[in-house]
Amino acid sequence: MKKIVSLIVLVVFFSSCSEYQKALKSDDVAVKYEVSTKMYEKGKYEKAIRLFEQIAPSYKGKPQAEKLFYMFSQSYYKTKQYYLAGYQFESFASSYPKSEKQEEAQFLSAKCYSKLSPVYSLDQTDTDKAVDKLQNFIDLYPNSTYLAEANTIVKELRNKIEKKAFENAKQYNTISDFKAAQIALDNFISDFPGTPFKEDALYYKLDSAYKLAINSVPQKMEERLNSAKTAYNGLIKFNASSKYKSQADVMLVRINKELQQFSK
Repeated sequence: MKKIVSLIVLVVFFSSCSEYQKALKSDDVAVKYEVSTKMYEKGKYEKAIRLFEQIAPSYKGKPQAEKLFYMFSQSYYKTKQYYLAGYQFESFASSYPKSEKQEEAQFLSAKCYSKLSPVYSLDQTDTDKAVDKLQNFIDLYPNSTYLAEANTIVKELRNKIEKKAFENAKQYNTISDFKAAQIALDNFISDFPGTPFKEDALYYKLDSAYKLAINSVPQKMEERLNSAKTAYNGLIKFNASSKYKSQADVMLVRINKELQQFSK
């Protein structure tokens, strides 16, 4: 019995392969459409794509085109070819504005760009593009079933953009350019007032102001020590229980001690 079942499976397998190979070589676009649909429905997306690529130009404007281009877009998406999927979904949404798949296509097009977003340390051009497209989707479909997912993705992408901006500003502290670090960190806080990296930025601003002050020439030290003290107050005002409080308190002791020489 097992041998019979195995034989049936082999026959079906080779029959399917033969059908696909014949469709690839056929000049009949209707045959290619039928087989590509079968491949898509079976989850054989790579095979479906090869056939879709062959017949797509011939079906533009035809009644079957909407279904074909939707399957074509989904096949790229299912195989994680996000650049091509994003393009195809965008084209589908533009070509079929009244389609029942319109909302889904708009969302998946935007989501594809989010999949192209690199790690935060790299250029974030694709991340910016993804945020714009997802925000456009959210504005266009405020009651969408995809809204929660879209908002979650936007939050993650914006966090990545903010981390990149924070690390760029912090880099000045790392290379000991403390004056530039304070400016860069101030700009970061101004550009991203609600950022989750605000506490970190305030600490590194304090650290930069402190190191600049204690290494200053005497005629500039008092002013810079007071600036460092202001930076300390800014950090504690933001979060009195800051994870950086112990380091900040050590700095404050040194700042106050150095300031004593100017009060005599």
